[in-house]
Amino acid sequence: MGLDRAYERLTELAVAALHERDPEQLWPLLAAALTGLCGGETLIYKLDDWSEGKGRLGLVPAAAELDRLGDEALGVLRSGYPFAHHYAAGLGRTPATARQIAGGAWPVSETALVLGDALGLNQVLALPLPGTVAPITGCLVYRSGADFTDDHVRIAGRAQPLLAAVEQQRQLLVQWRRLAAAAGEPEERAADCALTPRELTVLLLLTDALTADAIGRRLGISARTVHKHIENIYRKLGTRDRLGTVLHAQRLGLVPAPGTAPINGSAIG
Repeated sequence: MGLDRAYERLTELAVAALHERDPEQLWPLLAAALTGLCGGETLIYKLDDWSEGKGRLGLVPAAAELDRLGDEALGVLRSGYPFAHHYAAGLGRTPATARQIAGGAWPVSETALVLGDALGLNQVLALPLPGTVAPITGCLVYRSGADFTDDHVRIAGRAQPLLAAVEQQRQLLVQWRRLAAAAGEPEERAADCALTPRELTVLLLLTDALTADAIGRRLGISARTVHKHIENIYRKLGTRDRLGTVLHAQRLGLVPAPGTAPINGSAIG
């Protein structure tokens, strides 16, 4: 598959992901396709604080071998060698392979040995999310045999902004569910109003009095696209302006009522 077709495929997947209402399904949806597009056999995605002792791992496809790893071996994989130190050193967020970063030290490293023994894999490609603080937030793609090609690394680079947009959407949907749950059954109310998941996240940010430009920067889209989403929200809720829309949405239980923690104060990267 050529670079242009691979990027088209990623764009199609991102669009599909942005229509997914369950935030827990977003990364599995993308990761399953991303694995093959980047020439891998297995992919681990990491979305929260991750250390050698804690943090959620998402594995695509699911591998029982990982569940059987002992704490010590799992800690070695969690350490993220050699990527954690590389990205923490401020060397950007460009995707790279373990061999590119560590050279001859990679095949004899403890991490490579654990990968080989546990999963029969020996090559790793890191795809960090741009702009994140945690040094290895994002994906690690694994394969056996020869190292990833230059095209695989280029595809990973082109996937970064799409993955970042989906991760932003995931975090906002998780937050929306948590804040709106107090009113009960927020998903049903959103469905009754025919609001898409993307419109819900825009509506959530509107409650924080963000401008269209600020919402666009947060979501990685243009202000023009934001205005289109806002127009759709007005039409579906039967409102005419932002204040009226927010107040009506609060009465419907679609967004948090006044006094709830503001969106700007959240830990969205």
